[in-house]
Amino acid sequence: MESNSLNFKRTKFACYASYFTMSSVFCLPPLLFVPLRQIYGISYTLLGTLILINFCTQLGIDLIFTLFSKHFHVKKVVRVMPLITSLGLMIYALVPALLPDIAYLGLVVGTVIFSVASGLSEVLLSPTIAAIPSDNPQRDMSLLHSLYAFGVVTIVTVSTLFLKLFGSENWMYLTMLLALLPVIPAILFMLSPMPDMAAQESGGAQGTKHRAFALALCVSCIFFGSCAENVMSNWISSYMESALHIDKAVGDILGVAMFAVLLGIARISYARFGKNIWPVLIFGMTGAVACYLVAGFADSVILAFIACIFTGLFAAMLWPGSLIMMEENIPGAGVTAFALMAAGGDLGASVAPQLMGIVVDQVSVSGFAAQLGASTGMTAEQIGMKAGMLVSAVFPIIGAVLLLTAFRYFKKQEKEL
Repeated sequence: MESNSLNFKRTKFACYASYFTMSSVFCLPPLLFVPLRQIYGISYTLLGTLILINFCTQLGIDLIFTLFSKHFHVKKVVRVMPLITSLGLMIYALVPALLPDIAYLGLVVGTVIFSVASGLSEVLLSPTIAAIPSDNPQRDMSLLHSLYAFGVVTIVTVSTLFLKLFGSENWMYLTMLLALLPVIPAILFMLSPMPDMAAQESGGAQGTKHRAFALALCVSCIFFGSCAENVMSNWISSYMESALHIDKAVGDILGVAMFAVLLGIARISYARFGKNIWPVLIFGMTGAVACYLVAGFADSVILAFIACIFTGLFAAMLWPGSLIMMEENIPGAGVTAFALMAAGGDLGASVAPQLMGIVVDQVSVSGFAAQLGASTGMTAEQIGMKAGMLVSAVFPIIGAVLLLTAFRYFKKQEKEL
């Protein structure tokens, strides 16, 4: 029994290592946009399309597992998943370097492959952790998601130093170095037992209709929680540079990195001390509302700066916390349920930042922005950025209402059982 427990500890560590290395998929491509444009002449429009391909591929994987999870050998998929990440990053690095005439094609193929692995990670690592016997499953889930935040900080720091020391023309060696990291969790998975995971959720006393409504509530909560997190995580750098006129290097180091650090600290803190997810989720949603409103309304650069980075603290538990909420209130939730939750989160990560961009573009060219800018001393772009932040506050507002609805519903279900 003790030996089996130790083996599952190794499995758990493999999940943590895999989630940590997954951050390279999100962090690295945007960091390489400038070198790729300079070396291969790829337009920003095409480079931005790579991000869209990334999210669409992940969302596709989420939906495939939602509909067809019973047709997959989940344990085998988990074991090969990190190697798919390595393959994608290797193609991303080598094809442009070896065949510069088809550089963009290589970037697209590499992006699709490592995005498949990233989508699989989101769908399968959470239910794997949930299926491992534990005295504190909430702590394990929170710790898993905290490692993504710390992975972001690590990848950004290492990549910045590498490109500074060795030159951006050697970007492919950085990518190949990062491609070796997923081999570690792959080896750990091969040497470790895998817990049993149900592809479909098991039946329960609540009945099919109640379970479907409960899952819909949880998916809605993770969607709006993801919106609240990802608008700021995607726009904080541009907002600090364009709206607050903070130097880009300072904004990236003190802004983007601090946002990720606070994200990780909050998740680690819940893993260490948290027990009741409901007040944490409500506190996170309402705190995110306050941060977006302050960022949009504040005249003080310092106050707006603090609001931006503290969004990471408040939004930290909204994604993993929604998963914890689902586990606690939908007994026997299987891979299908986790896949649907991942789809909700990825959809929020795609839709909300895009809406922010639309608002910024539309408001910036409006007569309203020109008039308000003339009276306040701000540029039309600054007005557009602030308007985008104010509109984005709608996501956590709706999320807070949904959380209260879910809380009352699940409490009512408990009383009826």
